[in-house]
Amino acid sequence: MSVNELFTKFTRVWIPDPEDVWKAAEITRDYKEGETVLHLKLEDETPLEYPVGPKSNPLPFLRNPDILVGENDLTALSYLHEPAVLHNLKVRFMESNHIYTYCGIVLVAINPYEQLHIYGEEVINAYSGQNMGDMDPHIFAVAEEAYKQMARDERNQSIIVSGESGAGKTVSAKYAMRYFATVGGSSNDTNVEEKVMASSPIMEAIGNAKTTRNDNSSRFGKYIQIGFSRNYHIIGANMRTYLLEKSRVVFQAEDERNYHVFYQLCASSSLPEFKDLGLTSAEDFTYTSLGENIFIEGVNDAEDFKKTREAFTLLGIKESSQINIFKVMASILHLGNVEICSERDGESCHIPRDDPHLQHFCKLLGVELQQMENWLCNRKLATTSETYVKKMSSKEATNARDALAKHIYARMFDWIVEHINVALHTSSKQHSFIGVLDIYGFETFEVNSFEQFCINYANEKLQQQFNSHVFKLEQEEYMKEQIPWTLIDFYDNQPCIDLIEARLGILDLLDEECKVPKGTDQNWAQKLYKQHSSSAHFQKPRMSNTSFIVIHFADKVQYQCEGFLEKNRDTVYEEQINILKASQFQLVADLFTDKDDAPTSKVSRVNVRPAKAVPKTPNKEHRKTVGHQVSSRLVSEEKLKLDKDDFSVCCCRFDSKRAVQQLRACGVLETIRISAAGYPSRWTYPDFFSRYRVLMKKSDMTSADKKLVCKNLLETLIKEPDMFQFGKTKIFFRAGQVAYLEKLRADKFRAACIKIQKTVRGWLQRIRYRKIRKSAITLQRYGRGYLARRYADFLRLSRAALICQKQCRMVRERRAYLRVRQAVVTIQAYTRGMYTRRIYLEFLLHHKAMIIQKTVRGWLQRRKFRRARDAAIIIQCAYRRMHAKRQLKHLKIEARSAEHLKKLNTGMENKIVQLQRKMDDQNKEFRTQNEQLLTVNTSLSSEMNKLQKELEQLRSQQGDGDQLTSLQDELERLREELQEAHAERKRLEEEHSTEKLGLTQRVEELERENCMLKSEKEEMNRRIVQQSKGVTDLPNELDEERQRYQNLLKEFSRLEQRYDNLKEELSLAKFQPGHRRNPSNQSSLESDSNYPSVSTSEVGDTEDSIQLDMGVEKAAMDISLFMKLQKRVRELEQERKRLQSNVDKMEDPASEQETADLAYNNLKRQELESENKKLKNDLNELRKTISERASQNNSSNELQDSYNLLLSQLKAANEELDARKEEVLILRSQIVSNQQSYNIPELNNSKEPVDKDEAVRAYHGLCESKTNQQDWCYLNEDGELGLAYQGLKQVARLLEAQLQSQSRQHKDELEALHTQIELLKDDIEKKQEILNYTMSLSPEAQVEFSVQQEITRLTNDNLDLKELVEKLEKNERKLKKQLRIYMKKVQELEASQAASPTSRVKPELSRQVTVQRKEKDFEGMLEYAKEDEALLIKTLITDIKPSTVSATVPCLPAYVLFMCIRHADYINDDQKVESLLTSTINAIKKVLKKNNDDFETTSFWLANTSRLLHCLKQYSGDEAFMTQNTAKQNEHCLKNFDLAEYRQVLSDLSIQIYQQLIKVAEGIIQPMIVSAMLESESIPSLAGVKPMGYRNRSSSMDGDGPSSYTLEALIRQLGQFHIIMRDHGLDPEIVGQVVRQLFHCINAVTLNNLLLRKDVCSWSTGMQLRYNTSQMEEWLRANNLYQSKAAATLEPIIQAAQLLQVKKKTSQDAEAICSLCTALTTQQIVKILNLYTPLNEFEERVTVSFIRNIQNRLQERNDPPQLLVDTKQTFPVLFPYTPSALSLETLHIPASLGLDFITRV
Repeated sequence: MSVNELFTKFTRVWIPDPEDVWKAAEITRDYKEGETVLHLKLEDETPLEYPVGPKSNPLPFLRNPDILVGENDLTALSYLHEPAVLHNLKVRFMESNHIYTYCGIVLVAINPYEQLHIYGEEVINAYSGQNMGDMDPHIFAVAEEAYKQMARDERNQSIIVSGESGAGKTVSAKYAMRYFATVGGSSNDTNVEEKVMASSPIMEAIGNAKTTRNDNSSRFGKYIQIGFSRNYHIIGANMRTYLLEKSRVVFQAEDERNYHVFYQLCASSSLPEFKDLGLTSAEDFTYTSLGENIFIEGVNDAEDFKKTREAFTLLGIKESSQINIFKVMASILHLGNVEICSERDGESCHIPRDDPHLQHFCKLLGVELQQMENWLCNRKLATTSETYVKKMSSKEATNARDALAKHIYARMFDWIVEHINVALHTSSKQHSFIGVLDIYGFETFEVNSFEQFCINYANEKLQQQFNSHVFKLEQEEYMKEQIPWTLIDFYDNQPCIDLIEARLGILDLLDEECKVPKGTDQNWAQKLYKQHSSSAHFQKPRMSNTSFIVIHFADKVQYQCEGFLEKNRDTVYEEQINILKASQFQLVADLFTDKDDAPTSKVSRVNVRPAKAVPKTPNKEHRKTVGHQVSSRLVSEEKLKLDKDDFSVCCCRFDSKRAVQQLRACGVLETIRISAAGYPSRWTYPDFFSRYRVLMKKSDMTSADKKLVCKNLLETLIKEPDMFQFGKTKIFFRAGQVAYLEKLRADKFRAACIKIQKTVRGWLQRIRYRKIRKSAITLQRYGRGYLARRYADFLRLSRAALICQKQCRMVRERRAYLRVRQAVVTIQAYTRGMYTRRIYLEFLLHHKAMIIQKTVRGWLQRRKFRRARDAAIIIQCAYRRMHAKRQLKHLKIEARSAEHLKKLNTGMENKIVQLQRKMDDQNKEFRTQNEQLLTVNTSLSSEMNKLQKELEQLRSQQGDGDQLTSLQDELERLREELQEAHAERKRLEEEHSTEKLGLTQRVEELERENCMLKSEKEEMNRRIVQQSKGVTDLPNELDEERQRYQNLLKEFSRLEQRYDNLKEELSLAKFQPGHRRNPSNQSSLESDSNYPSVSTSEVGDTEDSIQLDMGVEKAAMDISLFMKLQKRVRELEQERKRLQSNVDKMEDPASEQETADLAYNNLKRQELESENKKLKNDLNELRKTISERASQNNSSNELQDSYNLLLSQLKAANEELDARKEEVLILRSQIVSNQQSYNIPELNNSKEPVDKDEAVRAYHGLCESKTNQQDWCYLNEDGELGLAYQGLKQVARLLEAQLQSQSRQHKDELEALHTQIELLKDDIEKKQEILNYTMSLSPEAQVEFSVQQEITRLTNDNLDLKELVEKLEKNERKLKKQLRIYMKKVQELEASQAASPTSRVKPELSRQVTVQRKEKDFEGMLEYAKEDEALLIKTLITDIKPSTVSATVPCLPAYVLFMCIRHADYINDDQKVESLLTSTINAIKKVLKKNNDDFETTSFWLANTSRLLHCLKQYSGDEAFMTQNTAKQNEHCLKNFDLAEYRQVLSDLSIQIYQQLIKVAEGIIQPMIVSAMLESESIPSLAGVKPMGYRNRSSSMDGDGPSSYTLEALIRQLGQFHIIMRDHGLDPEIVGQVVRQLFHCINAVTLNNLLLRKDVCSWSTGMQLRYNTSQMEEWLRANNLYQSKAAATLEPIIQAAQLLQVKKKTSQDAEAICSLCTALTTQQIVKILNLYTPLNEFEERVTVSFIRNIQNRLQERNDPPQLLVDTKQTFPVLFPYTPSALSLETLHIPASLGLDFITRV
């Protein structure tokens, strides 16, 4: 292209500017070749004539199109030159707030001087595994590329971070190391990555200082080499340092500081462990006060010192070593304060005696004071013949002191670095490493000295390697694309390096001058002028003879020669070093011990002395010049870097002049120049075709080969064939060619736009003319009609006015007359009415007075009568109560006496009377002394003989019939007494019902009064329910609790997995021949016996209680400890049962029927006693409460009377109840005692149950009586006492049952009455309070207050009533269940008692009934032998494949396992249940561990585990889980064991499997998300291609790159997941939660990539993204998953797509964006707006002012600070209870499973 084609009108260019370096301008007139002036217009519309010449002033640089501005990679610019680079960086940093930009392999980082939230862990995760060119520029992208190439190519890598002071080098290097520490964390517990990061505070303390440009400037270079294992985990690190600025220890410029560690020590000098250091404020020491400012704003030196000490401790440096380090640092400060006084002659000096700082210095370092004082002022000179001491001047001594201080600090610095390396060293073999070099960038100041010379020399060496590396990469790219390679010339700075380091170079001459005894800086400068005056890189300043100029690759630098020799020598006298070597402190001595001075072995004791004294050889290390050391180190590093690939990071501050200088210094501009020398712009054929097909004709597009079409187009458009080359996959363009093509494309679009605009504007004007003409005709028509109508209206109005005037006058006069007449009539009427009302009021008052008098007098009489009547009633009640108490007391005494027993037993035979008499005698014997025992025994024996004789006579005369008749008569009498008790109870019930009826009437009246309030209450409740629909606090808290619990469970699973892995490694490491048990085969379930045995306690559902009611502390309880305690309790319970069975065996056991009857009687008696106690307590409390409340309410006498009457009745009923019960208990105890004491063998043989307590009491009575057992047996040989006892026992049971029912009825009625009374009193009190308060308010306030109070009251009442109803329903269900059980037992016992005679005759009948009952109760069970358990587990779990049971019932293994558990429960084998469940859980875990990346297997076992959990719930016997069961399923419930704890274990296992399922699914779809959602063209030909150069900088992108996925592939994969889960029978709720989690992952990954990629933030991408999300939503609807909240997780990415599509210009657009993007944070919105990139020149960029407007509107949001979405966030999973409708007895087990060893029961 010619100049005339490029420099045309409207073309924009760059012209030089002294302030801004470059300034933008626009050509106003076409330039023709040969003209000397170029007519320009600046951005402020200022015209300018720019002179142009072929040699002096070349044509200005051309500007890139706006569409290329702000590119991620500077090499993608069409015009590659300095102003384009600077402008691109300015746009990215100032407008888009992007601090990183690529330039080939160089990452340019601009220091923002503020903390940005772009370095979090979520950002690291986003860049991990990505290619370098796929995401926005970032230091993490460079680190990831180095890590990836190290792993793929197995080559060591290095990252070079350079830049000026304050540019952010240290921070960039720190972030790179943080990335490696996160991505390549150590595989064991050594925490090497933490130690690597911990070295930073130490190095900053001893190597960083405040400068004029940076408060934390690194004054040394460091190279950290991070070592990796074969698995690419960090195993160790090593650090090397360069160019420590030792001169800063003794000198700082104004407003600068020494190294931080000195100020940190001074700030912490008050600590007790630092008292011996002798430190004070930093202002008191010379070395820390030269900068005149010892503080840094916002920095706390004491706090930083704590961090430094913590870092020392973390790296393993002991406390004692730390104290020694700080002693050495403090000694340097004291050394700087040592005063050196000059003598009068000026040739010598001395130190004042008792100098405190010198004393502190010697004390801290452990050296002799006198020797140090001597050699600080003198030095030793050695010749070949003799050695003598020479005094030093004050200046020389000061220089020597400063040199010693610098040397001590340098040695201490190296010692610390060495020990850090020891802490970071590893014994493992290092497979590869990545080095991070943090070194000074190129520096130039107003005064440049020896330090800047060394720094710039090092940068020259680095730049030489960098240039060759860039050149090598360019050559590889050309060869890869098979493009002819011609040698591209690049800048070689070898001549400048030779000037510095070659023979007779600057450093060589400097070392030579240092060897001269009296060498000076001026002499050295003259030698430089003489030797290098002809060099192209060396110049002599015009106005100075003590400086020189070196032309570096970055800039010209003038160096001042003053101080070069002294700094190069860095002289430290040997005598001072020897004193330090002799220090009594080992650390100080080690610092100055040479490595070559190894102790020699004592081979011989012979001492050989030389004949002539030989002077001691000086230390070579001390004699090496600084320049020689720097040169040697750089040469060694250059050899080391030959086998590594380099990545460069250029750090700079955004200042136009300094930025350009740093870009030159870091090689950025040289990289651009090398790229521009070849073919910098590169396009793939499909992208080029998509972008520039608008320049083709229709005939050119007929070919299907896009490569041929592109070739034909380029040959047509660009005539010069050298301007482009066709590669294998790309087209390569020279610089400026893409801009030319963009210009042609823009011209084509512009012409098309003009044509479209012309046509559209003409069409619009014609439409507008037609509208105007039609409007004019319409207006004329309507105007003329309006005028005619207005004239007609005028005529009508004139005539109407006359008529109106006439009528108005008439009406006015008539109204006046009527007004006067009406007034007269009204006055008359009011007057007559007034007199009439007065007369009426007088009569009315007299009548009311008489009525009041009559009523009051009647009321007084009635009140008097009522009081008298009440008093009489109270007296009567009191008297009756007193009389009843006396009678009750008398009855109780009588009941306890023997006379009463005699009356009860009247009609029995004489034997019972005699037994009673003997019992009385025995009672008397207990109260008398032991002496009366013989008399009583004698009388008893005589009585016994007499009774025997009478008994024989009675037997011979009457036989057994008379005795039975008497007993029957006694039973009839007892029945009559029972009927009398029934009659008394009925009378009490009638009286109670009467009182209850009265109270019920009062309650109904009050309820009618509150009817209206209840309706208002219901209305308010409806409003409250409507208002509370949005309240979701409780579900949110529940989700948070569930999330915490599941996170803890996830961590537990991870630790368990890690524990298993460690055990496997240990077993492999310690493997020996022979059989050994593998610990990895045993999970924590088997090792600790985590799961308790089956418990028969009645406990609720542990899973539900933990997930719904328990807190985090309860859920996070130590499970292993809990399980061990449960096991111990279980063992103790088993031991107790065993002992009890032994005791039962020792006793003579009764029959099964007798045992059942005994258990029933004990249970019944205990229940009656507990109920009676509870009833008494409740009645007493109720009585007390009612009496107190009734006594307080003195105004309501009528209510008080009712209360008193109710209390008296309840008290009487309670006393009667107690008397009845006491009588029954006394009768029962006496008879049983007698029977047991007289007839123990007979009772042992009887079939009736015996109370254990009664038997014990009878046994004690037998021992005390000391009577002959044979007599008692003889007396009761016919079973008469047993029959009597049986009858009395039945009577006692009946009485107890009646009394119990009566007490319960009284209790229920009292509770109901109490509740009603309380409610009524509360209502009355609340109404009174509200009435009093509202009367004091205004009417409006009264209404508002009453409404608020009513809402509050009704809400509380409603909640209380609901809670009460739920509690009552629960209690009712529980009582009904117990009642059914008890009724069943009673019926069985009665039936057994009724059938007992038959059972004695036909015992086989009882056995037949028992067999039939068992067959009816147990069905649907599977039995297996104990030894087949392993085979069962192997068949059902270990070896089963999901495909083998795909055609059967879903979750078949779960059903089979549960049926086996049911059989173990049926046979009451807790060991078998425990073993089966434990083995099942262990086997499932092993299968999942083996198939940890198989989605189908994980889904299969998630479905089976959850189904087994549901079965354990469904058949647990808990009513909460039995609501949906059939009758048959209820019969299949577990009978003996409660497996609630195993349900919890299975619930935890289900959560772990769910988490593994999510992990596997996310791992499958994650590589597909970005390509499917952002890159694939779901809408063909919509996405435009932006000219980016398309340079694959990353060599990790081999071949054609990773395979691309489409949206259809992603949806197809989701469909496969859904089909697999559905086929496995997974609950729909769990499937919905899985889909929701996967959609969250899709949203997070897509949004994170969108926020980190500039190339996808465009309108077309937003359109594609919105279409893709709509397709995802359609998939949800098609699979009935829309209700699973999965669509809500896509809301952020939907809003991001809408944000890319909406307008972004006006304030209305900003307001719309703020209201639209509610699911996006402020940072995300601003980031997307900054990244938004137009695809063509017809779109406009988002302005900075618009983004600021958005930020101001969104300030009120409290958004989290992180930019990216957490891809690892997991929603808490909830497993809802889903009972199975499948009946177990109908389940068919296929033969293919191989379960022949199990049998159906």
